[in-house]
Amino acid sequence: MTTLQTVFAKAKADGRAALIGYLPAGFPSKEGAIAVAAAMVDAGCDVIEIGLPYSDPLMDGPTIQDAVHRALTNGTRIADVLRTVEGVAKTGAATLVMTYWNPIDRYGADRFARDLANAGGVGTITPDLTPEEAGPWREASAGAGIDTVFLVAPSSTEARIKAVVDSCTGFVYAASLMGVTGARDSVGAAAQGLVERTRSHTSLPVCVGLGVGTGRQAAEVAGYADGVIVGSAFIRRVLDAPDEASGLASVRELGSELAAGVRG
Repeated sequence: MTTLQTVFAKAKADGRAALIGYLPAGFPSKEGAIAVAAAMVDAGCDVIEIGLPYSDPLMDGPTIQDAVHRALTNGTRIADVLRTVEGVAKTGAATLVMTYWNPIDRYGADRFARDLANAGGVGTITPDLTPEEAGPWREASAGAGIDTVFLVAPSSTEARIKAVVDSCTGFVYAASLMGVTGARDSVGAAAQGLVERTRSHTSLPVCVGLGVGTGRQAAEVAGYADGVIVGSAFIRRVLDAPDEASGLASVRELGSELAAGVRG
């Protein structure tokens, strides 16, 4: 199984940043999500984040909200998320679940960590779980052998950054700006400074997300970060496509552009 550690080690050896793609399970359909994620891997994504659809997505912008709404309308449940992880992990990409805390809490932390590991998942990103409340989840994850990823933001104090990175084992997710997800014309100016501040507290890889959607932006972020995270731009390609085949082709096109960007 491909781990986050092997992904970042290989990317570093290749002299590039890792490319991380995000897609909600159940979008555009339960099987379609696996096909889209596989296309992202084919085009150059090293890591795939599978989103667990949730009815109150605090961090998600309109594009991801639209995709999540469709996934929920499709009846996507945690069992479907785990099946998606299993399918995507078979591509050889390191596969994470990005989820708000409430679904894990209701499912049971130990059970979720165990089932995710059994599906081939390598970890989770939990954007609304604070370090102060993360102890039980960190323990459950360690017991199952999966990584934990938490977020730092431009507003994070040095003390907060230290607390967050001390809770991370896979990588640190640096939000490039204050706000919700979504591709933008430019990546937040505070992102590079946030990466530098974060690196002063940890040797873990630091990856930047929120706002990246083009090869040019990927190249910019790859110049100072260990990983580049792209979600809304991939989803928009699927939403705008007239049919699934066109959507897959468009996703591959974007993935190739982004992969070229992270290679510099």
